[in-house]
Amino acid sequence: MIIGIDDTDSNEGMCTTYLGALLLEELQEYGNIETLPILVRLNPTIPYKTRGNAAVALKLKTDCPEKVIAHVTSRIEELARMECEKTNPGAVFIQEKDYERLRPVLMSFLEDAVKEVIEIETAKDLISKLGIASKGYKNGRGLIGALAACGAMLNPEGWDFTFEHLAYRQKERWGTQRSVDKESFFEADRETYPKTWDTVDLTNRLVVCVPHSADPVLFGIRGESPEIVNKAASFIRAEPVERFAVFRTNQGTDMHLLPAQNIAEIRDMHSYRLEGQVSAAPETLEGGHVIFAIRDREGGEIDCAAFEPTKNFRSLIRKLVPGDLVLLSGSVTSGTLNIEKIEIKDLAPVYREENPECPVCGKHMKSAGQGQGFRCKKCETHSLSKVRFETERNLEPGVYEVPPCARRHLAKPLAREKRRDIKLHPAR
Repeated sequence: MIIGIDDTDSNEGMCTTYLGALLLEELQEYGNIETLPILVRLNPTIPYKTRGNAAVALKLKTDCPEKVIAHVTSRIEELARMECEKTNPGAVFIQEKDYERLRPVLMSFLEDAVKEVIEIETAKDLISKLGIASKGYKNGRGLIGALAACGAMLNPEGWDFTFEHLAYRQKERWGTQRSVDKESFFEADRETYPKTWDTVDLTNRLVVCVPHSADPVLFGIRGESPEIVNKAASFIRAEPVERFAVFRTNQGTDMHLLPAQNIAEIRDMHSYRLEGQVSAAPETLEGGHVIFAIRDREGGEIDCAAFEPTKNFRSLIRKLVPGDLVLLSGSVTSGTLNIEKIEIKDLAPVYREENPECPVCGKHMKSAGQGQGFRCKKCETHSLSKVRFETERNLEPGVYEVPPCARRHLAKPLAREKRRDIKLHPAR
């Protein structure tokens, strides 16, 4: 059977992946775990999310599904942060006999859960229509993620995937400051990048795979295979680990992005790839956010932002000028596109004007007076106007990304890109 779980955490603690790791061990009493657990990140713009908006799924071969369901629900009731208004757990249980029947429906549901906005009633209606065993708590919003995670498990080859090694703290340490040797994370990165990524941010000298909230996670290493994330984790020196699990995930895949043909079709709470020309020069606002506008071929405009947490990425954005052709990837909130990556496709020419040079002595001429052009007193030469030159831009076409410290879970790092048609500029 497949078990999907979501929304057991809160901003103050707990983590749905921890519950998944715990059940990986405990459910072996009732059968055999058949494959790696799955972690799916859902639409990153949903306002109801607690932290990472992640759901998990497990696949178990068992002869006693009723006992499994009872154990899973009891663990949810024990560990979920029910006191939090935003915590609304959901669990879904799919029997093996229903795999083929449900596969196409739930794979489509997964796509929608990552890219679209799904209402709770839509998930509940689908569960009722398909006859799926489930358990929802409070308003049952977690049923959305639970169904989506089951869709991923039913079709594991039908989507791009990566892996994450998640290490968890001993329970008595939850909520306290994490004890880690920061240099060991840089060592792990040196030994395994680019097959792992977002372990550290070299430019900003930050460890980015260690959370700061009160949840059970000690660190998470992301990469291309179970072997490489386990290798990276072996370099880490830190406080004792209670347990760890390797998840198959949709992190680092750009699964959330929708193609946008024009700005008119852009909607809040969705993520897009969008092409346009810079129509307003970048402006730095109070707080360090950099905003500029782009225009599409139909004349539609949208503001685009490199917010302060993107750090050095903002210096790149400030070099854009009106007329530059760009392809942006990012999420839209309050009518503004939050940039995750930018492909600079074509640079607009930028010109400067200088006083003309004297053809005799080679020195720059002086103004001869308003409306009278320019002259060289020494050589008695004249010119009617200034000379226009195209200046060299301190910017080159290519694909650029925000630094690891600002990257969203779903955003595909350039370390994973296989493109050969344009220069890639990975943020390190």
